[in-house]
Amino acid sequence: MTEHAVEADGLVKRYGTFTAVDGIAFAVRDGECFGFLGPNGAGKSTTIKMISCLSPVTEGTLRVAGLDPRTDARRIKSMLGVVPQEDNLDEDLPVRKNLEVYARYYGLSGALAASRIDEALSLFQLTEKANAKIGDLSGGMKRRLVIARSLVSEPRILVLDEPTTGLDPQARHNVWQKMRLLKSRGVTMVLTTHYMDEAAHLCDRLVIMHRGTILTEGNPHALIARHAGTEVLELRMEPDERAPLLSELGGIAGVTVEEVEDLVYVYGAGPRAREMALHVGDPGRAFLRPGNLEDVFLRLTGRGLLD
Repeated sequence: MTEHAVEADGLVKRYGTFTAVDGIAFAVRDGECFGFLGPNGAGKSTTIKMISCLSPVTEGTLRVAGLDPRTDARRIKSMLGVVPQEDNLDEDLPVRKNLEVYARYYGLSGALAASRIDEALSLFQLTEKANAKIGDLSGGMKRRLVIARSLVSEPRILVLDEPTTGLDPQARHNVWQKMRLLKSRGVTMVLTTHYMDEAAHLCDRLVIMHRGTILTEGNPHALIARHAGTEVLELRMEPDERAPLLSELGGIAGVTVEEVEDLVYVYGAGPRAREMALHVGDPGRAFLRPGNLEDVFLRLTGRGLLD
């Protein structure tokens, strides 16, 4: 056992002349949930593929459970449970048989595999669907089954690439509950997600990536305090109405104003922002709310759409 489940230093991945991951460094501690956030094309999934030994490292150092993916890919894979972005279940096999085939890849005995499959199905409330065809499952059930499958080998490190994309809120919260349970059992989790609330709920620490680099790293609550502040004032007012309010904030140290079409975001104004919201008196025009991880994400990566 090492202190870090995953370590990277100067990690680079190139596809021809395109650099998908550009010299990043991070360390995932044993037993924590570590997140990768970023827009499409930021390099998150590419990093996950290198950790999962699905894509070779171009340059730099990567260690998974203390092992080098270049030379110890088989041993690393034996310690991993991987939940890919896309459901890759075998449509020709029923639910339980999908898990049995997966268990064979890890050389589990029939009795041990059966026990672990029973536990995984029960954990994700799929026991009654054990003999169902994959095509008869809902999208949420398929996603839960993919996660359940990854647990059959009792992995030391669980790699989750956008595990709840496409799930309804109830299913997402159900998956979050199970993931918190797994973390309490000592399973290390490496997570990519586009859901900011998911990252805030699950991650002990995270990085935000953009164009192959890491922009910031830390605990979600610390990142919110650092980059957005505890409270954010939103103004939905005409320019001539908002100008007097904004001029009052101009001399306050640490205040940042971001104008986005018909909305204005005011960060770091503290008690003054609260006074303004009360003065306007209309939450539809001046709304004070807690800062959140989405504020951090958008402030660092921008609000424009990226190809």
